Amino acid sequence: MQQITVKISAPVFSGRAYALFAALLVVDSFHYIFARLLLPHIHPTASAFFVLAIATAQVMGYAALRGELRWRVALRHFWFFASIGFLIAASTVLSYLSIAYIDPGTASMLGKTGVVFSLLLGVFWLREHLSRMQVAGAVLAVTGAFTISYYPGAVMQWGALLILLSTFFYALHTAIVKRWSDAINFLDFFAFRLLFTSIFLFFFAVGGGHLRWPDATTWLLLLLTGTVDVVISRALYYQTLRLFPMSIHTIILMLSPVAAIAASLALFGEFPGARELVGGALVLAGVWIVNRARE
Repeated sequence: MQQITVKISAPVFSGRAYALFAALLVVDSFHYIFARLLLPHIHPTASAFFVLAIATAQVMGYAALRGELRWRVALRHFWFFASIGFLIAASTVLSYLSIAYIDPGTASMLGKTGVVFSLLLGVFWLREHLSRMQVAGAVLAVTGAFTISYYPGAVMQWGALLILLSTFFYALHTAIVKRWSDAINFLDFFAFRLLFTSIFLFFFAVGGGHLRWPDATTWLLLLLTGTVDVVISRALYYQTLRLFPMSIHTIILMLSPVAAIAASLALFGEFPGARELVGGALVLAGVWIVNRARE
């Protein structure tokens, strides 16, 4: 991969950016819920492959119909796509496997510990800079993330370890994308990102002996998950990533557990405990400080 010098500009805070982030927070909060819905029907490794394969077919089909599927882009940036494909595949499998050991709500909150990895990568590798107020907001938001994600005993469980590994792989992929993808057309990037991820997931499923043909009910769940949790969710994720520096993007995305708590209350009547409320308040305060710092 040819290294590209990245010039960090001021964050783009517009009505469009906020609208995209609001939509992303809604769909992002359902990632582990979809994984749990699929768990009784198909092995997590196989479900991860089929979900990504469905999303790949949708996006590449759309690109082909528009005449914008350029295979030379995949060849020119082969190692870039291979790198992020492996990292995303590993992250997806680990997150799907973790849900067999830990409930979706706790998994969603534990997953936000990945903010630490992303912030460190954004500052030390991508050489992004935060103002003092932004640093204060980041520290407050990270404190909130730890408050709602750290459960004595739970973090030692196998499921928690899988989630932490998953978030590290995804944070690393995000840093690579932020550094080397700006010159790639978004549709080309998204289509080949999905294709390379699906290829790795296929080998993971076959290698583990878990690849089985799903039944009709499972196919419906897979189709819903692939469309919402991958196509819509990741399209919003990468679009917002191009609007914000990685560190700011990560801090704002920590609102996802708050969205998950709200969805849980609306759908299941479950209200968070004192620890979750305190952590959520700290996250919101940190995000507000980061946004105020731009003015």
